Amino acid sequence: MDPLLVRTARREVVERTPVWFMRQAGRSLPEYRAIREKHAFFEVNRSAELTAEVTLQPVRRHDVDAAVMFADIMTPVPPMGLPVELVEGVGPVIASPVRTAADVAALQIPDIEAAVAPILEGIRIVRRELRPDQAVIGFCGGPFTVAGYLVEGKPSREFTVTKSMMYGAPEVWHGLMEKLAETFSRYAVAQVRAGADIVQIFDSWIGALSPSDYREFVAPYSRRILDAVRAEGTPTIHFGTGASTLLGELAEAGGDVIGLDWRIGLDDGWKLAGDDRAVQGNLDPALLFAPWERIEAATRDILARADGRPGHIFNLGHGVLPKTDPDVIGRLRAFVHEQTAR
Repeated sequence: MDPLLVRTARREVVERTPVWFMRQAGRSLPEYRAIREKHAFFEVNRSAELTAEVTLQPVRRHDVDAAVMFADIMTPVPPMGLPVELVEGVGPVIASPVRTAADVAALQIPDIEAAVAPILEGIRIVRRELRPDQAVIGFCGGPFTVAGYLVEGKPSREFTVTKSMMYGAPEVWHGLMEKLAETFSRYAVAQVRAGADIVQIFDSWIGALSPSDYREFVAPYSRRILDAVRAEGTPTIHFGTGASTLLGELAEAGGDVIGLDWRIGLDDGWKLAGDDRAVQGNLDPALLFAPWERIEAATRDILARADGRPGHIFNLGHGVLPKTDPDVIGRLRAFVHEQTAR
């Protein structure tokens, strides 16, 4: 039998609603912080054993239905020939941003299996350690979000430089997106071949775009990555933050599951994504700091909006925040399982 998450992604009737949490492997866990005291972020991913250990920590602690591989959305970028520094409290920083056709031409399409070999071996380890009903989630960054970091040189909310390139130098923009789509397609497929049961695309900043800009400048490249995974017979999750106005466009680009953030009701988001898709979400991560009664009420509301329909994966509307109490995460997982058990 396939993992519970995979069957839900296919909108099969399942024994309970599956639960996992974006950024469940990370700063909310003391056992993760203990590892990070000794190892830098990218250093963890240079070890298959450390990658697997950090990935498995929240599964052991919370008994969630999936392990999402521990890596960064920028992981494939340094092998393309562009160094990335992860600055605490800031995010990815690029010392030499991509701004010209010459900058794009200098980017390489790497031998991705060699470049990320420890992560792929980490997937094999994690798959062996999980129960058959638990899934391994591979992931990669959405092409717009990654391109935005490369062009801006650091995180941005306005993406002024990025949009200036899109509108004023579209040939440079499309050249960059071509290389990202090719590299990230290979990266996602390599994860599947290593044992990932499902792959999620995180397009964290896609909400900065209008629907028409998304269709013109992003959709073809997201579609290429999603189609590459689907060609392997593996389901996909397509998630963007602040994307309530883009859900139809995201669904058209692809994804067996459309991720919803907390800014839209789950039932309203499902209508926009389409009845032929599963959905994932969508509790506000900040609610995990509220009294349990409020968390429970909000969770009941999400489950009521799902209304028992096949195809709902319970998750937050974005990642677990660093100071979240791990015990609350485990209690929430147990509550959803109890409420949805068939």
